[in-house]
Amino acid sequence: MSGEPEGGRQGGCLCGAIRYRIRVAPADAAFCHCRICQRSSGAPVLLWASLPEADLEILRGAPEIFASSPEGRRLFCGACGTQLFFRHARWPGQLDLTAASLDDPDAIRPRGHIHVGARRACMEGLAPDLPDFDDEPESFA
Repeated sequence: MSGEPEGGRQGGCLCGAIRYRIRVAPADAAFCHCRICQRSSGAPVLLWASLPEADLEILRGAPEIFASSPEGRRLFCGACGTQLFFRHARWPGQLDLTAASLDDPDAIRPRGHIHVGARRACMEGLAPDLPDFDDEPESFA
């Protein structure tokens, strides 16, 4: 995202029980093709955006937490099930958010594809100009 609007960007879950604001533009964003994201969302790919967790403000509600792996925690709305955030032990202090949960999801520009070994055949043509990574790079810079 280029510059942030005054007060940051907002988003939330499907039912509206959880609302949040991010105060900075995410540092990176990527399409994740891993099987855990596929199974947790029921979708072939998720677009995640990364930012310092300190720059997230929960405005309403409180997400539930699910340990989807020994290192990963997925935060979601307990009422409607919308997956909102992800924490990984490898990056303390960082939070990933599902770009589609933003009120303006087009503000997120992906910079690559991660976990491409699990990419579904139907996703082969998705943003072919972006680089592919087997894992998560430290940065796309």
